[in-house]
Amino acid sequence: MNWRDPIVGLLVAFAVSAALTPLVARAAVVLGAVDQPRGRGLGVGGTPLLGGLAILIAVTVAVLLEMPDPGPQADNLRAILLGAVLIAVVGAADDRFDLPWAVKLVGQIGAALIPVSQGVQVENITFPFLGAVQFADGPSTILTVFGFVLLMNVVNFSDGIDGLAAGVSSIAAVAMGIVAADLMKDHAALLAAATAGAALGFLVHNFHPARVFMGDTGAMLLGYLLAAIAVEGSVKTNAVLALVVPFVVLALPVLDTTFVVLKRLKSGVPIYNADQNHFHHRLSRIGFSPRRTVVYLYLWAGSLAGLAVALRFVPYSDNRGHFNPVWTTVMGLILIGCLAVSVYLVTVLEILKLRRLDALRLRLARPGISEDEIDADVARALQTGEFSSITGEHHPVDEPG
Repeated sequence: MNWRDPIVGLLVAFAVSAALTPLVARAAVVLGAVDQPRGRGLGVGGTPLLGGLAILIAVTVAVLLEMPDPGPQADNLRAILLGAVLIAVVGAADDRFDLPWAVKLVGQIGAALIPVSQGVQVENITFPFLGAVQFADGPSTILTVFGFVLLMNVVNFSDGIDGLAAGVSSIAAVAMGIVAADLMKDHAALLAAATAGAALGFLVHNFHPARVFMGDTGAMLLGYLLAAIAVEGSVKTNAVLALVVPFVVLALPVLDTTFVVLKRLKSGVPIYNADQNHFHHRLSRIGFSPRRTVVYLYLWAGSLAGLAVALRFVPYSDNRGHFNPVWTTVMGLILIGCLAVSVYLVTVLEILKLRRLDALRLRLARPGISEDEIDADVARALQTGEFSSITGEHHPVDEPG
């Protein structure tokens, strides 16, 4: 393949996904696969699901059209697509019939085993200063399947507001695709481009107000595809940053899921129970509109993706312990910018905790204080106009996407 193939794959996937999504939405209504309000989402229900089927078809068409010549790379892509079909079928059944979590887990493991059995697995990881750590067949298979299942659930758990999963997944796919292309993993770059294009095509109909949801069909599918891209595009290489790149790119949904799971464990509820403790829920509760919420999270994901790409391309080190002063400064500025975005948004997300503490303090001092006065005091304490939204009008309720 050449550099044009991933671009063509992205454009083809975008066009197919954008064109098919309305048709899939109509079919979902006929089949009765319509969203019902759940604890995880922010919608009122009634929106068709199964949008992930359009993503599946778009990725499949784009990859098959630009498939590399027969060989190991083509075989790996076929195995990945076959697993994608299986996880999409499991997701579609869940969207229609609400499968038990154990059945979904079995389906996720089965889907992961298809590409892993073909050789799409983590055989070694290269750590800085330690070199490559090799894995035997058994641990390699277990580790890779676990990674696939983890990312399927990470994306699925974070899919609770219009456009979030599709947007963040497309950002992650683009970043990992760029790194894969630089590592000369052409088939992974093609898969990443097709995934990004399909997610963006779906986003045309899924950005607030969403006309269709991807459902578990699309959320688990995107998690599966991102896992495959990570393994084939960077982790399955001898690059020092191979493990760092996908981890940084996917840090936002991973942090979101980790935060929610720890919260559920602390509360003594099953981790698969839906709730409203995700980042997008917290932003919504402090007054952010649906569009503003996803744009802020896109910016966060984009800053992390930019950092991951910069780690690969900025020549700050010769990998032998020698650092270039100029490029190290550039890398430092990029890192500071990414940290600034992260710290800012973490501050926003922690505003509810600050409000509770401030409310307790003020009520002890002034028992008759109103909620509006508490909100005003929190806004003054934070000393930033961005947080004035907590004292403004309530925005319409978000919907899961």
